[in-house]
Order: sequence, then structure tokens, then C-alpha cells
Amino acid sequence: MALPVTPSFRLDGKRAIVAGASSGIGRACAVALAEAGADVTLAARRADVLETLAAEMKDAGLSARPLALDIADVAATRKALGSEAPFDVMLNAAGLARHSPALATTEEDFDAVAGVNFKGAYFLTQAVADAMISAGRPGSIINISSQMAHVGGPDRAVYAATKHAVEGFTKAMAIEWGQRGIRVNTICPTFILTKLTRPTFDDPDKRAWIESNIILDHVGQVEDIMGAAVFLASDAASMITGAALMVDGGWTAK
Repeated sequence: MALPVTPSFRLDGKRAIVAGASSGIGRACAVALAEAGADVTLAARRADVLETLAAEMKDAGLSARPLALDIADVAATRKALGSEAPFDVMLNAAGLARHSPALATTEEDFDAVAGVNFKGAYFLTQAVADAMISAGRPGSIINISSQMAHVGGPDRAVYAATKHAVEGFTKAMAIEWGQRGIRVNTICPTFILTKLTRPTFDDPDKRAWIESNIILDHVGQVEDIMGAAVFLASDAASMITGAALMVDGGWTAK
């Protein structure tokens, strides 16, 4: 009897778009997908940063090209993606956080965070899936969510609300598009040490709170997300959709 063959984790011949690719988790995931063989479109607002990243990736023998894109601008996003060939993989790491006590939340902060984390993510996902469906091709769609989509935290009512919303539309879209061969999933990181989160880690009380909730003995690094991104993008995850992949060091296990 023949032995089973492990599905490939490679992404050779696949076109991938990574939103929020200019820094942090998005930058790391763009590199990871390219290392797995994908031709990666780097999308973010900062065109100059994307140009630099694309050049660095090309110097490393990876395939990458920049695309200036602000997912909070739905009309501009639709226009930009309308001139692109369909993608096989989308990973959205664009995100915004404005933390404050719930009683101190302003309408401006609410709209800004929701505009990127919920509305922007929703319509970016819609646009990418629409092109896949029109072309009759399967694909993998991944939104970077958060452990805060499954728990709560101090000063994070708005942020948690937007990430809970991402989990909701992920499940609904997975149901709608499953017969089309389109998988829709999220990756839910714990606090990952990046330039954006450095102020939180530099606060002794906040760092102690983070470390007390992570079962493993280290804080999260962007490298911890890279393997998860490649896995969900690849054929190795062909039976996974509507799911949240927790990369939280055990935070939500308690």
C-alpha cells in the first residue's frame, strides 16, 4: 500500500498580496510567502518604504513588487485591485490601534480603528475574493486578527470589537465561498514585539501583564507568525477554512 504524500507547503507559481506589508507582522509575512515561492505584491500606504522592502527582497532572490494602497479608502482599494490580475493568496496585516478606557473612547478613534480593522479588512477581502470568483480560481484569504478577538483586555474595547468582527465575517465568508474553493481564515497573534508595540513592552506594568498571560517562556516575535502564514496559504491547509489559528503562547487556553 502506497504511503500518503504530505501536501506541499510551497507556493511556487502563486500570486500573493500582503496588505500592511511595510512593517511588523505584514513585512515578516511578505518575506515568508516569498521564501515559499510566491510572487508577492507588497501593499501599504507608505510607497517609499515598500520600494525599499521590494529592493531588499529582490536582493535576497525573492519576488516582490510594491503597490501603494490604503485599505481604509474602499473606493481607491477597489480601483487599485481592479487593475490587478487575480491573486491566489491574500494576507491582510494592516491594522490600527488607539487604546483607551471604554469610557474615554471618542467617536473619532472608534471610526479610525473600525475603518481599518473592520471596514477596510472587509472590503479588501471582498475585492480579492470577487476577482478569484470571476476568474474561476481557488485561493486562500488570511486576515491577521488577534487573540483579542477571543478575549478582552483593559483599554481595548474598540480594538477587541473590531477583531471580533473580523472573526465573524471570516466564518460567514468561508461558508459562502467554500464551494468556490476559496478558504478564509484568520491568524490570531498575542502581543508581538514590533516598533508599534514597543511602548507597551517598555511599560513595566504592561509587560508584566503580558508575560503573566503567556504560558510559553518568551514574548512573541514576528518570526512566530511567518510559519502560520505559509501554512494557511499553502495546500497543506486545504481542509481549513472559517478557522482562527491561535498564535498566542497559550493566552486563550486559560
